[in-house]
Formats: sequence, structure tokens, C-alpha cells
Amino acid sequence: MDLDAAFDADAFFDAELEEHAQVAARTRAALKQPFIRWVEMALATIQGGGKIMFFGNGGSASDAQHLATELAVRYRRDRAPIAGLALTTDTSALTAIGNDMGFDQLFARQILALGRSGDMAVGITTSGRSPNVLIGLDAARTAGITTVALTGRDGGDTLSRADLALVVPSETTARIQEMHIMLGQMLCGALEIGLGLVAQEPRA
Repeated sequence: MDLDAAFDADAFFDAELEEHAQVAARTRAALKQPFIRWVEMALATIQGGGKIMFFGNGGSASDAQHLATELAVRYRRDRAPIAGLALTTDTSALTAIGNDMGFDQLFARQILALGRSGDMAVGITTSGRSPNVLIGLDAARTAGITTVALTGRDGGDTLSRADLALVVPSETTARIQEMHIMLGQMLCGALEIGLGLVAQEPRA
């Protein structure tokens, strides 16, 4: 089927990649130090016997599952597992919490059940305003769990709820999500190296 004559696929392709490149450049400039701090905090969590719990809604739920899998299984090389958990996969827990306690409690309840002092909770919300993510971060703090937010735009309410917020400098949800998965995968790679499980490869 031919594309609609009014749709310029060539221009669309270039515009999307150009916006991605611009957001990536701004992210590189703005988030190097917060990312380094995140790596330091995550290393301390794992070395102290804790785990990293990821959670979010929609595409951010997919990111949570992706990153937890990279840690528990592998990222670059076969190695010992790293304790990562997504709070978005247990359909029985998710539906029971949503039905009995309300959707806002979706992550908080699991964090209070599964989390322990010394763990890390990573809430992912492009807007910084997802109620169940914010309540999850609050529950984590109450339990003595380190809190990190991956967010965008102006950071929303995560700035007052997280010990560390990585705020992608963009207003576009898709671009924010692209940076979230990149930063998350960078964390996985950094943990493999920082924990001595994988040698750091020289880069050209």
C-alpha cells in the first residue's frame, strides 16, 4: 500500500533522528554526574547484599522488566547474576492490589512486601507525576530503601521523593523513554565492570 501523498516519510525520518540526537547531546551534558552518582549508589547496594527494584507504567514498565533481566541474566558477557527485580510482572499481585487497594498502591505494596533496608528502588516516569510511582518511592523511603527516579520534562514531583533524580532534558515522551533505556543499560554495563564481573573494554 502506498503512503499517503501528504506524508513525507523522508522528512519524518530525518526529523525523528535529529530530535533524538539533540536530546542525546543534552542528556550527555546534563546527566553525567547524576549517572556516575547512580552507579556509585547501585554498586553500594549490590555490594551490601541488596537488590535493585524497577517499576513504572506502560513503556516504563517494559523498561523496568528489560533492565531487571539485564541484571539477573547478562548484559555484555556471561557472568554471575546481579540482583534485579521488576515490580511489573506478577499479574496476580498486580490485579489483586489494583482491585483491593487501588492502582495507586500497585508498587508501594510490593516494595513494602519485598524490599529491605539497603535495597534500591528505581521509579520510572517520563512525566515525574505518575501517582503509583510517586507513592512507591514514598514507601521505599519509609522502608529505608534508596530511591532513584528516571524521569523527564521538569522532573515533576520525583524531585522531592527520590534521593537521586535523572531528569532527561526533553518534553517528548518517546525521546525521554529512549534516554531512559540507554541510561539503564549503561548502568547494567557499569555494574558488570564495577563489580569485577566483566573487564572494561578499551574504546576507540
